[in-house]
Amino acid sequence: MKAIAIDTYGGADLLTVRELPVPPVGPDTVLVRVRAAGVNPVDWKIREGYLAGAFPSHFPLVPGWDAAGVVEAVGPAVAGFAVGDEVIGYVRRDDIQHGTYAELVPAPERTLAARPARASWAQAGGLPLAGLTAYQCLQVAHIGAGDVVLVHGAAGGVGHLAVQIARALGAQRVIGTASPANHDFVCSLGAEPVTYGDGVLDRVRAVAPDGVDVVLDLFGGPDLDATAQLASRPARVVSTADPEQVTRLGGRYVFVKPSTTDLSALAGLVDAGRLTVEVARTFPLAQAADAHRLVEAGHVRGKVVLEV
Repeated sequence: MKAIAIDTYGGADLLTVRELPVPPVGPDTVLVRVRAAGVNPVDWKIREGYLAGAFPSHFPLVPGWDAAGVVEAVGPAVAGFAVGDEVIGYVRRDDIQHGTYAELVPAPERTLAARPARASWAQAGGLPLAGLTAYQCLQVAHIGAGDVVLVHGAAGGVGHLAVQIARALGAQRVIGTASPANHDFVCSLGAEPVTYGDGVLDRVRAVAPDGVDVVLDLFGGPDLDATAQLASRPARVVSTADPEQVTRLGGRYVFVKPSTTDLSALAGLVDAGRLTVEVARTFPLAQAADAHRLVEAGHVRGKVVLEV
């Protein structure tokens, strides 16, 4: 099969197309023929070796944790999927080797759900990791009807989904930090935009003088320190960025987990017309290096996706 693989950690130039053997299919594993694979910031961090201390890693290493595709084969213990099913997956295994930047990926059954019918392949491929991150953060924050939610980075891959999911789960208002160039986009998602950076606390207070119920942070740093005090309770401050920082503030750190149940809930929101994945750009598999450079540079509106 064709795949993007690396033999050592380093820069984006290492991402080249290779011919690799078809990966093994375990008893509770589904072999998926990939049609689209989302590109996430964690992918370039894996490429650079930043997660080597957290997950056993093996070379040749195929990056990628997001996939949308068609079931090619199933292990003998798989009960929920059959050959020919269209699926999405946050294919995070217990080690890093058989990723989704490939024609075929072995996906544990627990990482998959049915593909939403209303999503294109590119949108479906960009949904799992970012969508689950947003959904699970909001669950940890115990979002409820009538809440006012502040989302930092509201135009990005996770942020633009978090805005929509918060509204779908009953938030009365969503305030989203973004660059001025993305304010119209944030408005179109159903949020009230404010500019991030110096002075963000005063700008949020200007639109929410009574504070907010939930703060969802995706970047850490000064903006989180400045705005955490606005939350109704410290425990409703949630971050995916720096566990030490958010814990010091009394909040919760979230590292996204595979979940068929949560993926199915996201797919249901897509099919109900309540959640749309904004695809900023697609690249063919052979241009994975260019996709990494774009994501690594930051400031992407929505998602970058590889078409396989």
